Amino acid sequence: MDIKELSGLLQQNGIVGAGGAGFPTYTKLDERAETIILDCAECEPLLKLHRQLLEKYAQEIIETLHMIGQVVNAKELIIGIKRTYTGAIDALNEVIEDYPEVRLGLLDEVYPAGDEVVLIYEVIGKRVRPGGLPIESGVTVFNVETVYNVYRALNENTPVIDKLVSVTAEVEHPVTVRVPIGTTIEETVKRAGSVTTKNPVYFIGGPMMGFIGRGSQPVTKTTNAVLVLPREHFIIQKNKGNSSIDLKRAAASCCQCSMCTDLCPRYLLGHPIEPHLFMRAATCKDIQKPDIFIDTMFCSSCGLCELYSCMQGLSPRSLMTKYKAGLKESGVRPPQGIAAKPIGIEREYRKVPMQRLMARLDLTRYDKEAPLDESEVPVRKVKILLSQHIGTPATAVVKPGEKVSKGQMIAEPGKGLSVGIHASIDGTVCTVNKKYITIETKEGRAGNE
Repeated sequence: MDIKELSGLLQQNGIVGAGGAGFPTYTKLDERAETIILDCAECEPLLKLHRQLLEKYAQEIIETLHMIGQVVNAKELIIGIKRTYTGAIDALNEVIEDYPEVRLGLLDEVYPAGDEVVLIYEVIGKRVRPGGLPIESGVTVFNVETVYNVYRALNENTPVIDKLVSVTAEVEHPVTVRVPIGTTIEETVKRAGSVTTKNPVYFIGGPMMGFIGRGSQPVTKTTNAVLVLPREHFIIQKNKGNSSIDLKRAAASCCQCSMCTDLCPRYLLGHPIEPHLFMRAATCKDIQKPDIFIDTMFCSSCGLCELYSCMQGLSPRSLMTKYKAGLKESGVRPPQGIAAKPIGIEREYRKVPMQRLMARLDLTRYDKEAPLDESEVPVRKVKILLSQHIGTPATAVVKPGEKVSKGQMIAEPGKGLSVGIHASIDGTVCTVNKKYITIETKEGRAGNE
């Protein structure tokens, strides 16, 4: 098939990046892509679902990656995978000999190896310009679950109606489960057995870039993990920070040691982001060099500066995130045409080992197996958001009282970057508004009545 045909199928089947901002996958099909990288770096601590999926479905995933490569005429396909993922590597080695354009790009066990900019440099030695997109360098990056979802759509006629989620930390049986889109976080956590702490907090996503969630909120197409943590855990307390207090603490104790900058992954690749200069300018209200504030837009929000580097326990990432949001609201865009600085030899000695990072975050005790369990999860009610990713929300095409079947499109792609939304269970539509659609099974409705 050609790009137009494949793009339409991906859009109609609701396929977006299965993590991060969830960029619509059809928009990443581009004939400028000479290299396609499959991201199996499991960027954050405790996440295991991509290596598990690749180990179980290596043939299906590589077959689909090969097909995408043919559609865009890519010259090489590289699987960026950490060398410690031996099970997945063994499974891949049994398959890739049939695909001469596919090779492995082995990575060290460091953070953030899965960041697009870092991954591209580590695998092929190319640098994405500050503020630029990978395609400008002839590269496209997909993650493992996204490509598997493409396989399911094309070969099993299955749109994105469910999501793999790792449930770990303070649970009886850590597990990676497949749940219908719209399942509550609380219901998802139950699949891991009983909670083993008195005051649990649901932390959605990885410990470095995730956020504190609620048990009632729904699983979306980008929900990768739920960490059940004690309320007093360092990660939880850090995420409850107040920006006003954080700024005052920085003014009182930031010693300008520059450790936050020295270990910044983007700075080490030559990007113009220097957190220590931002901290000094922000705390002193010094606007003589406005570029210091504008350059915060080159921050990847990986969190190393505040969760690993700073010996004072300050919050550069959180403060820069707030400033970035303010700049965007004011219509400021990242500056263009800025050349990256040369990469210094020190970069090789400033990579952050994953084991050391987990120890610093008090997560080592939670680094346990979370086996993949794809058995069907019975869910009586789902709340499906119409906006689950970057871009434009989908437009509902169903009404309350209408019966729908699993896989049926319930919201069509809107204008801009949008994809279809599908029913994740068989049932009756209960609520339709601008934000979400709820569906209940017969059992669920009977229970409500």
